[in-house]
Amino acid sequence: MNLTNPRERLDQLVWGDILTRYGVPGLILATVLRYVYAVARDFFSGQLTLRAMSLVYTTLLSIVPLTAFSFSLLKGLGIHKQFEARLYTVLEPLGEKSVEITDQLIALVNNVDGRVLGGIGLAFFLYTAISMVQKIEESFNYVWYVTKPRSFSRQFTEYVFVLLIGPLAIVIALGLITSLNNESAVQYLIASNIVGPLVQMAGKLIPYLVVIGVFSFLYMFMPNTSVNLKSALVGGLLGGFLWASVGVIFTAFIANSAGTQAIYASFAIAIVALIWLYLNWLILLIGSQLAFYHQNPEYMRNGRREPRLSNAMRERLALNIMFLIGQAFRNNGEEMSLAKLSGTLKIPSITLTPILIDLEEYGLLTHTEKEYLQPGHDISRLPLEDILRAVREEGDTKPFHNPHLASEVEGLGKELDRAICNTVASMTLADLLDQAEQKKA
Repeated sequence: MNLTNPRERLDQLVWGDILTRYGVPGLILATVLRYVYAVARDFFSGQLTLRAMSLVYTTLLSIVPLTAFSFSLLKGLGIHKQFEARLYTVLEPLGEKSVEITDQLIALVNNVDGRVLGGIGLAFFLYTAISMVQKIEESFNYVWYVTKPRSFSRQFTEYVFVLLIGPLAIVIALGLITSLNNESAVQYLIASNIVGPLVQMAGKLIPYLVVIGVFSFLYMFMPNTSVNLKSALVGGLLGGFLWASVGVIFTAFIANSAGTQAIYASFAIAIVALIWLYLNWLILLIGSQLAFYHQNPEYMRNGRREPRLSNAMRERLALNIMFLIGQAFRNNGEEMSLAKLSGTLKIPSITLTPILIDLEEYGLLTHTEKEYLQPGHDISRLPLEDILRAVREEGDTKPFHNPHLASEVEGLGKELDRAICNTVASMTLADLLDQAEQKKA
């Protein structure tokens, strides 16, 4: 094939068999290139950057309530000083201004007094803290093609759990690292000429391993779908590597940006902090994108491109969806979710969602409290004709009479509708499931 377009050449190199012909090394290189290509394509599409900027805005509103909430919890346990010390370390890439920013943040947090705020003020603080986590879930759901967020009850309980346990777990982990470094056995190993350099290197890597662990936990917990531990760790490794690398680069940039101080004067500290926040959120989302593609490699080539389904494909998908839901329901109430449907059919959930909405509006399926899918009524009284009608008649246009359409075409359309109805005749979803079971027997 003669490919003159550079884009076509790149696509052929990445997705074709040019590299895979060279055995295992070529296969590894092709796999890495595909992941890089997919993540870079999504980055340059602009959606990840927009959501990172949105999270920066939410962070500015929520950082004081979140930090105050964490401080009050840790103060009750008498370990808030360790958390305060970690804030200085987290903001180190901001350079010499990091101490000033951290001092101002801590001063703001110390000024938060529940007795002064009153009930309304405390409610607002709690709302902003929870809305922050909600906004993060929304961004992760976007990356993972999840259209429905957690229910309100799940959001409240799980968000509060994260807000309570998150700071405590980080402080305990860092405290254990610090105490371990002070142990006599560790000091003895450090003094060794042979093992000492390795122990010191491990001590420097441990904080980054904590970051990787936090990233991996967020990738598993935040999306409203099931995420494999392996995929979360892959995303966490990339996120931790980028976070460490960008931190070093950003620190060097701040140290050599005297012109920024001269131009922006006192505003420079705010601008630097906003840029650092933006980069952190962007890194977190990029790692999540990689975790998604690792778990769902079939999505890598097309990405988030809006599907253009033919009517025939919509009808087949509707029948397949109801078939799988009915089959799961018949098998002792087996649980069926959108994510499971997507995995079984190997079709992105963003493609299935509009069809599910049409079927639900037609009363053919329903959601349980845990967001599992079930038939809307008895499968023995659920005609296949209704399933087809749901996707043929539902939509933005709806069935309507247009006097400007040719009567001959209208008549032909009605004949086609009758032919489809005659094909499925009086068959129900239960009949279709019975046929499948008979073929297996």
